[in-house]
Amino acid sequence: MTSPEDNGPSAHDQLFQLAFNNAPWTHQTLYVVARLGLADLLADGPRGSEELAAATDSHPDALYRFCRAAAALGLFHEHPGRSFALSPLGDAFRTGGLAQFVTLNGAETFRAWADVLYSVRTGKPAFDQIFHMDAWEFLDHDDEMRKVLHTMVGRGTVPPAIDLCDFSSDTTLVDLGGSVGTLVAHVLRANPELRGILQDLPNVVDGAPEVLHREGVAGRVEIVGRSFFEAVTPGGSTYVLSRVLHDWDDDQALRILGRVREAMGRGSRLLLVDQVIPAGDGFHPGKFSDLQMLVVLGGRERTIEEFRVLLERAGLTIRSVRGPEAMPTSPRTEALIEAVA
Repeated sequence: MTSPEDNGPSAHDQLFQLAFNNAPWTHQTLYVVARLGLADLLADGPRGSEELAAATDSHPDALYRFCRAAAALGLFHEHPGRSFALSPLGDAFRTGGLAQFVTLNGAETFRAWADVLYSVRTGKPAFDQIFHMDAWEFLDHDDEMRKVLHTMVGRGTVPPAIDLCDFSSDTTLVDLGGSVGTLVAHVLRANPELRGILQDLPNVVDGAPEVLHREGVAGRVEIVGRSFFEAVTPGGSTYVLSRVLHDWDDDQALRILGRVREAMGRGSRLLLVDQVIPAGDGFHPGKFSDLQMLVVLGGRERTIEEFRVLLERAGLTIRSVRGPEAMPTSPRTEALIEAVA
């Protein structure tokens, strides 16, 4: 005879755990750690919560309670006397763009999700409804959030999918919407004969020279401050849109692809790096980042068939698709789509 315990948690208990683990308090605890820079403050050793509160202009008891919760999540180790030390997990907030990612998704983005039913019922971004402007306009008016975004992109990792591509026969790589040039620098370092063009908005590429000089490729990259909705720089053998199209709905994505098609010469190609949602009801992060695109930006993640239709409408044909299965050691789930005219 078996007991109920032998069958594992009930459906109710599993659902409760799912809801509890993904409740607002979990993410917003991470947000407090990231926004206040607590990981940086603990980098040199344990500090008391009162000292941390003084350094961050916070209420001592309230900050202690958040630090205690962060310790429960594994970011800190709590010591006697309300003192905290950084754990290896918490140290991740000191490297890469993770702290910036959490910060971006913990403030205005978080408020947009509170009105998620607006997006469900209208198909429009809740962000626009709450702030009476779209997220891009908001960034134009918020210097702090724009700096956080560009820091995240500048320090973030290059999509591993880009390393699946052979650039040996290329002459010029055009990185569209490439922010401060992290991706183009990565590719140029691996391909010494290749030259690059980095195109993004003028107030975005302002930060590119520092990155390109640091990576030793500044002399091989032309910087173009212009929206890809206006025009795309011609002369590229390969054009790249990395983590770009998912920001936009189909009409806007088609406008971007149309500009790329106009700029492409004979023999040139387009590389898309984005999530590709697979068939079936299994877990895939793209199914959730798709909701983020809807609620905040009005964009979408796409299936390969949706990409195929979109590209064909722009006069482009998919030549190859290489997905995460080609990168078994990578935690990323983006695919590399190669398209030609």
